[in-house]
Amino acid sequence: MHRPSPDMMPDLVWADPVAEDASRLRSISIIASIPGRYMLTRRIDANGNRRELSCRVVRLSPYEMVIVAPLNGSIGERVIANFMEFGRIEGTIVKTHDLGFVMTLSMREAERDLFAAKIAWYEKHKNHDVADNRKFKRIVPQSPHSTITLADGDTIGAFVIDMSVSGCGVSADIEPRLGEPLAVGKIVGRVVRHFPGGFGVKFIETQSPQTLERLLFAMELK
Repeated sequence: MHRPSPDMMPDLVWADPVAEDASRLRSISIIASIPGRYMLTRRIDANGNRRELSCRVVRLSPYEMVIVAPLNGSIGERVIANFMEFGRIEGTIVKTHDLGFVMTLSMREAERDLFAAKIAWYEKHKNHDVADNRKFKRIVPQSPHSTITLADGDTIGAFVIDMSVSGCGVSADIEPRLGEPLAVGKIVGRVVRHFPGGFGVKFIETQSPQTLERLLFAMELK
């Protein structure tokens, strides 16, 4: 039987399956709605501390995040963020938009590969919800930006973390005292608790599910 000479044999290129998997994971990009908290490193309060606010990631990849937030930073500003699913993440703002900003992620290559794997795991399991046993069901608003009107009439922008007919979680560039009356959108309530990144408001009256969102997001910035 005739055998081809070695010179006539085609060159064989062996693919590295590990490298291929890493490349595939790094190209992942998903649309999401992941709650978290963040700090802008240039934003310092009167006591010299960085203020932590709530936010939501709406798109992410191993290289950048699109974040919806109550307080915007400036291009080039460093951001420190925390998410239950991903832990602490640091990055730099490269673009701002009406509802927040886009940040690139500061990671070593090994960390980026691990983060890509976490994104893939999250995308696969994100619909495995945990039951909520509260009396009134909490809803995450699709468009979270609203306003807060204080007792003195001042109005500031606010970020509604979640809501129900009895109250809502809010993040804003203030820390109102417990019991303080205020209005979120057009719904009057009182501050009943503080938590990392925001505070809870209990409405004076239980709201109708049919009008809740319309009243909560009636924005009138002065």
